[in-house]
Amino acid sequence: MSELLLPFQFPFMHGAFYIALLIGPPTALLSCFLVLKGWSLMGDAVSHAVLPGVVLAYIAGIPLIIGAFIAGMVCSLLTGYLDANSRVRQDTVMGVVFSGMFGFGLVLYTKIETNVHLDHILFGNMLGVTSADLWTSGVIGVIVSAALLVGWKDLLLNAFDPAQARAIGLPTNLLHYGLLTILSLTIVATLKAVGLILAIGLLIAPGAIAFLITRQFKHMLMIAVIVSTLSLVIGVYLSFFIGSDPGPTVILTLTALFIAAFIYRTIRNKSREAQRV
Repeated sequence: MSELLLPFQFPFMHGAFYIALLIGPPTALLSCFLVLKGWSLMGDAVSHAVLPGVVLAYIAGIPLIIGAFIAGMVCSLLTGYLDANSRVRQDTVMGVVFSGMFGFGLVLYTKIETNVHLDHILFGNMLGVTSADLWTSGVIGVIVSAALLVGWKDLLLNAFDPAQARAIGLPTNLLHYGLLTILSLTIVATLKAVGLILAIGLLIAPGAIAFLITRQFKHMLMIAVIVSTLSLVIGVYLSFFIGSDPGPTVILTLTALFIAAFIYRTIRNKSREAQRV
């Protein structure tokens, strides 16, 4: 029993568990809207595109989260503008924008001298979180969760039927860009935990798993929060014993749960088809 409790005896593990609990709910809630709206690639694009903002913020001597947020918003707004004013499809536009900004960030990074490891930016560093990181993730998590829970009905209608939402007088542009702002904020909150590349796992997998399990959106939100939080805690816990980084272990845990949920849904659908016959 004492060996099983060993991870909880180290201060660096405490920080990893704390930040896991802080980012679990907001990423889970947001993932439900991204899955239903078909914005999986948008989450991937914004998460990659914040790299030049992080590097420029380091050069300017300002908090990295400010640069990351600005870069995320620039990517979101630029993608929206190009999509609305060109014949190119949205997924193509996002691919060009995020790869271009990510490449720009890598070029900038190679031109500066810094002790900050690129691996920590790309894949996170949950074992090295500070009290400032916890405060940042906590405050952003509360803001994001509150915004999504208060406006979930309007966001849901806008995701399913923007024309109907516009017809009944909802501010569809505000909802659209508000969700993009929330996406950028959430990526900033997860930056220290799982980094830029793995952030998409937290932003998509919980909602996708919940979508396979239930068809009611309220239940989907609750299941996603439970799945995300448990995966983060379990991933951090397992990483201590197998000697891996917590971030990738968390994403592998989410992947395993997604496969299990897919198998569950497949078996259940076949069972219902057999009953009908």
